[in-house]
Amino acid sequence: MEVECIPFKETGYFSQLICDYLEQKKELSPFFNRYPVPGNFGDQIKEKATNYPKEHREVLVNSLKDQYKGVEVSKATQKNIDALENETSFTVVTGHQLNLFTGPLYFLYKIISAINLAKKLNKEHPDNHVVPVYWMATEDHDFDEINYFNLHGKKVLWNKKASGAVGRLPTDGLDEVYGIFASELGNLGLTDKLKDLFKKAYLEHDNLTDATRYLANALFGEAGLVIVDGDNKELKKLLVPYAKRDIFDYTPYEKISETIEALGEVSPDYTIQVNPREINYFYLKDDLRERIILKKGKYHVINTHIDFSKEELLQELETYPERFSPNVVARPLYQEVVLPNLCYIGGGGELAYWLELKSYFDEVGVTFPMLMLRNSALLITEKQSEKVAKMGLHVSHLFMKQHSLINKKIRDISNIDIDFSPQKKLLEEQFEYMYELVEKTDKSFLGAVKAQEVKQKKGLDHLEKRLLRAQKRKLKDHVVRLTDLQNELFPNKSLQERQLNFSEIYLEMGEDLIPLLLDALDPFSKDFIVLKHQ
Repeated sequence: MEVECIPFKETGYFSQLICDYLEQKKELSPFFNRYPVPGNFGDQIKEKATNYPKEHREVLVNSLKDQYKGVEVSKATQKNIDALENETSFTVVTGHQLNLFTGPLYFLYKIISAINLAKKLNKEHPDNHVVPVYWMATEDHDFDEINYFNLHGKKVLWNKKASGAVGRLPTDGLDEVYGIFASELGNLGLTDKLKDLFKKAYLEHDNLTDATRYLANALFGEAGLVIVDGDNKELKKLLVPYAKRDIFDYTPYEKISETIEALGEVSPDYTIQVNPREINYFYLKDDLRERIILKKGKYHVINTHIDFSKEELLQELETYPERFSPNVVARPLYQEVVLPNLCYIGGGGELAYWLELKSYFDEVGVTFPMLMLRNSALLITEKQSEKVAKMGLHVSHLFMKQHSLINKKIRDISNIDIDFSPQKKLLEEQFEYMYELVEKTDKSFLGAVKAQEVKQKKGLDHLEKRLLRAQKRKLKDHVVRLTDLQNELFPNKSLQERQLNFSEIYLEMGEDLIPLLLDALDPFSKDFIVLKHQ
């Protein structure tokens, strides 16, 4: 497999905040602990070792053993679970929703980033043992975000009325999805293995948590992945002191609000990913997951008739911690309280909200993890790569917005130079002279001169666009071939990894897919990877 690298900032798909973070912009240093380069992990290990209670480790290991009952555990995963009993063992973690049949392709990239990071750290720090962890978002309630996956440009959808935490949803109705999936796959090549994987995961397990655990374990168990379900009473007990500070003292609301303001002062271009609430917990019970708010002196569960006094809510939290579900702001703290974790691996949007959280972690005395951008990749066949070359393009050009790419290609192959930049520059120079003249004579004409400049520039822009459209019609065949290729590799004008399901690539590459990704993706890379395969 041939590997090509494109800097993240040159792809056009990553925010200014993330690009600045990757470049370790000094103004961002207050918002993270240590940058994830190999030399920084030793100090992170030392800090976490002094900040992670032994009793938390015991609860974690016992909970994992309980969660893995009835699961076929690989030797590598069992070794990692057992290793977590030792105070010299730590984790690197990624998290993801329980997307149907893994959802988009980057589900694989997240987990592979964690697995490869653990491998590298185990070589660098032989006195420690680092375990890759996938934290399942079992308590999420956004069913519409996870109830489908794309295959061959079609949406395979699980039609179901759902409420409450998605991990608790029964898998009834997925036999119909399997029928659609199997029909779309047909009966050629590697389809039987994919059908069998779907069937065993979703038709032989009673709820979405167990189905997703089976699927992730089947794909990555041999690589030693450990899967954690946070919807667990014993683990939630560890969260109780922090939940109290959130619900009754508004600690995260205050600290994160301050951080958001501070980020805005660094750059107005930084988009705030999440805003904290005064209370960042849901009440979780059966098929119910609704926010807790303070209303008229009572702690009210919205969209219900459930109310608690402060004393009653404290009692409920102490007695039934499993009924309190952290939101997107509180969940990262829960994860770091539960795990002896060194690093969180996530996408750009995730890292953006993690950067809002450090002051909150500092306030409650929990070590803030290192933050690593997960690997991103574009998988391209040799045939597609040849098409790119024949068009006189580089793969990096395909990351451009489609209209910009077409305009570039038209200009490249046209025998007419349809670029009025020199004319615009000349026009600006002429108007500079006119501005100087007006300054010396009558400044009241400045507005009229400016209006004339704008008008003439717009005229040039309009003419340039008309000529480009004319050339596009003339060179229609080139445009069609180019747009067809870009649409293949960037479906729905988005990154391939956000649209395609792994099954589509598996049909091309088979069982080589995951081993090749494990071999090709480097978690320390600052580049978007292009992987060329047969």
